[in-house]
Amino acid sequence: MDKIFDGISHLNDIKSLNEIEMKKLSDEVRAFLIEKVSKNGGHLASNLGVVELTLSLSKVFDFPKDKIVWDVGHQCYIYKILTNRKDDFDTLRKFGGISGFPKRCESKYDIFDTGHSSTSISAALGIARARDLLKKDYHVIAVIGDGALTGGMALEALNDAGYNKTNIIIIINDNQMSIGKNVGVLSTYLNKLRLNPNYNKIKYEINSTLSHSNVGKNIVTSLGKIKDSIKQLVVPSMIFEDMGLKYLGPIDGHNLKELNEILTKAKKLEGPVIIHTITQKGKGYNFAEENPKKFHGIGPFDSDSGEICTTSGRTYSSAFGETLIEIAREKKDVVAITAAMPDGTGLKNFANEFPNRFFDVGIAEQHAVTLAAGMAVEGLRPVFAVYSTFLQRAYDQILHDVCIQKLPVVFAIDRAGIVGEDGETHQGVFDISYLSHIPNMTIISPKCIDELQVMLKWALVQNFPIAIRYPRGGDNNNIKLLPVQEVKKGKWEVLKDGRKIAVIATGKMVQHSIQAINLLKDKKEEVTLINACFIKPLDEELLRNLSNKGFDIITVEDNMVKGGLGSEVLGYLNKISHSRKVINLGYRDEFIPHGEISILYKLFKLDPQSIKHEILKLL
Repeated sequence: MDKIFDGISHLNDIKSLNEIEMKKLSDEVRAFLIEKVSKNGGHLASNLGVVELTLSLSKVFDFPKDKIVWDVGHQCYIYKILTNRKDDFDTLRKFGGISGFPKRCESKYDIFDTGHSSTSISAALGIARARDLLKKDYHVIAVIGDGALTGGMALEALNDAGYNKTNIIIIINDNQMSIGKNVGVLSTYLNKLRLNPNYNKIKYEINSTLSHSNVGKNIVTSLGKIKDSIKQLVVPSMIFEDMGLKYLGPIDGHNLKELNEILTKAKKLEGPVIIHTITQKGKGYNFAEENPKKFHGIGPFDSDSGEICTTSGRTYSSAFGETLIEIAREKKDVVAITAAMPDGTGLKNFANEFPNRFFDVGIAEQHAVTLAAGMAVEGLRPVFAVYSTFLQRAYDQILHDVCIQKLPVVFAIDRAGIVGEDGETHQGVFDISYLSHIPNMTIISPKCIDELQVMLKWALVQNFPIAIRYPRGGDNNNIKLLPVQEVKKGKWEVLKDGRKIAVIATGKMVQHSIQAINLLKDKKEEVTLINACFIKPLDEELLRNLSNKGFDIITVEDNMVKGGLGSEVLGYLNKISHSRKVINLGYRDEFIPHGEISILYKLFKLDPQSIKHEILKLL
């Protein structure tokens, strides 16, 4: 039997399909997704959950004339498949291939680049306001997950939309998940709506019955005046309508007939409209339905068994979680905070052992930082575990609420440096730059997993803000490193003495630098290797000694050069009139694309071979 999917080369091909054909197409799209993501890895569960929604949107709306903004963008795969990128799907998330997120530079159908949560409503409102000012005619749709509604930006946008009555359609993709299970009162509220669809059902039945005659229409008009009273009797709390947004739902996000009807209805309504769709993350693939967290962002896997193809060893995230539990057993004032990432940051077991000392605030990084500050004021020892790219969102809170007051908050910054296939929006290459210029902030970075454990124990007995940055994954198993024996503020570790060149590396780049020096063979005795375990403050005494001895210096970091360790070292050396050469290795003034980490290191000259060449140039 011919596949309908094979005949879909453009969005217009979907418009002529009937309901039965659309259902068959949804099954075929799921099979295609599972096949491709099992080979490349990617965000599977979230995409399986929006197959029918994406097909229905494509049938009802006219893209790219109509504009759609996908929140986060994890769930844009089906949209990409239907917008002329099906044949490129083997390159998904590969270097030079199509991105796993919407990219304006990739297709005219991608209206707005996304990668972080809670942004879609604001962006869509901006597009809608521009449409109105320019007197254009098209629909604007924002698709946002229920988990992303905890982000303050989403609530700010809803507030604006309800007040200014801009024509916009907001679709809540409610699967009760972000990466993990959703938390918070908004999740509870949406659950009440899921369980109480009576209001909209009654409203629909009344309208359908009475709108066939003039008398009935008059009754509908009269009933509209007492809508709020009826609403409050039937629904626990209609927060969206109270904010000035028309609420439609909840509806079955896998029922194509219902989706087509409600989307068509929404097109005709004036003002902001919210469509509440209930979907299942991982829909149609048993392994993903049973374990949506595992299949949220996954590497290559066996599609028949659901098992990941490669097993990962010990990671920085798991070591962090284990060590924090060990410390918390002794120190009763230690508490842990996450922003919807208990599994990804290694805090799952901490949450199980210390449920009263674990706080998942949902997708709300700004709140998490100031929450930690409040806890610290009262004598607790808060640790906020967060990915580098997401901590960017709480810059002001770090500066204003933590550092000005010099509060002992520990920021456990996971995924520092490049993360690979997720690309520009997720690469953690800015944290040194945006933290190093904040007074009272101390920044440290371990050269190996065991050193992370030593640093965490040290950090939790200090009385000032500390950021510990560490990479995704684990160590190079071919390099055996011992942790620094004693952590002293502002003191570096000399790993190898040499005569002419000093390589000052931090974090994972210490491992790359060791490999680079080993490649020098007979010339490696010329090189001193230093573990810059403290990024701020610098070891000024050691830098002065190197300068006085006439060393050329190379700094190596997996951060932007601007504002990074290298620029701080260079600034100090200029201050003491260092007369020898200084080379800063790191990421230059550009965003880092998606691709395999090994390819990206080589591209930006941070792989061992490239570091070796820089040393040889000086020699």
